Amino acid sequence: MPEPGRSTLALRLHTAVCDRTSAVAVLKELLALMAASGEGIHGEADGFNRGIDDLIPKQDAWKPFWARGKDLVGYSLNALRTSTLRFEDAASERRSQVARLVLGTDDTQKLLTACKKRGIKLCGALSAAAMVATHASKQWNTDRYETYSIITLIDCRKYLDPPLHDHNIGFYHSAIINTHSIHGGEGLWEVAERCQCSYSTAMTNKKHLKDIGEVNYLMCRAIDHPHLTNSSSLRIALISVFEEPVVYESSAVLQHQLGMDDYVGCASAHGVGPSIAVFDTIRDGQLDCACVYPSPLHSRKQMQELVEQMKRILRDDDSERSTK
Repeated sequence: MPEPGRSTLALRLHTAVCDRTSAVAVLKELLALMAASGEGIHGEADGFNRGIDDLIPKQDAWKPFWARGKDLVGYSLNALRTSTLRFEDAASERRSQVARLVLGTDDTQKLLTACKKRGIKLCGALSAAAMVATHASKQWNTDRYETYSIITLIDCRKYLDPPLHDHNIGFYHSAIINTHSIHGGEGLWEVAERCQCSYSTAMTNKKHLKDIGEVNYLMCRAIDHPHLTNSSSLRIALISVFEEPVVYESSAVLQHQLGMDDYVGCASAHGVGPSIAVFDTIRDGQLDCACVYPSPLHSRKQMQELVEQMKRILRDDDSERSTK
């Protein structure tokens, strides 16, 4: 780093063999080893390097042939009618950059309480805030609708046969893709309730297990044929969120012992992916989100403004309007 005596350590792991759950396990193990605590947090090796397709129970993955074809067509048509954040430079070579969205302890507790009261997961609130903020950034009339795609990433370890634990290193996430049409007159919780309803229905129908093949196929087609996406941007959704946040209580003593000021975990998004990939953590009672985006497809100024607007929407809980 430019400051004397400060440096950055970056560990680059391929997502195909290390999903977010695996990365968190690796981080905890690394911190324990760096602190010379004797032994790390060793997990069993069952399931290591075994593909998720081989571990899904057959009764949960089965789908009629024509149903698969119908879903492929449905996903493709939905992708053609959805919008994303405005593109600023779709021609230049891309790299991933990160913006942080952090709420204080009080604001985080209020948000989590509001989610629990309404039966809405945090991912639903984050998705809704992103859609409302994106619509507002385009300064449309309040009666103009736009349709956005939301990707919810599911850790499937507990649904597999045999079930896996957090220390089974590999990629065991699947995705649920839902689309929502919104206009400028809707509030956070009104949109969040729709997100929760769509997500819950998909989970009930086990689409997180049944549709893995279709979603992976379409992702590969987008990589091979970027012109099939808007402006050859490889954007397949507005935002991706995780079903559950990472909850982590850090140790100030351990961090001081290691001389560590801060840490963040995320994945790149400049290949195929959403405009915003949110990696949410509840760290020491505070919501801390790493919002990854492809640059210069989206500029830092554009993303910082969007993140600040999302933060205002999440913090300013308009309870009265949402309950009418």
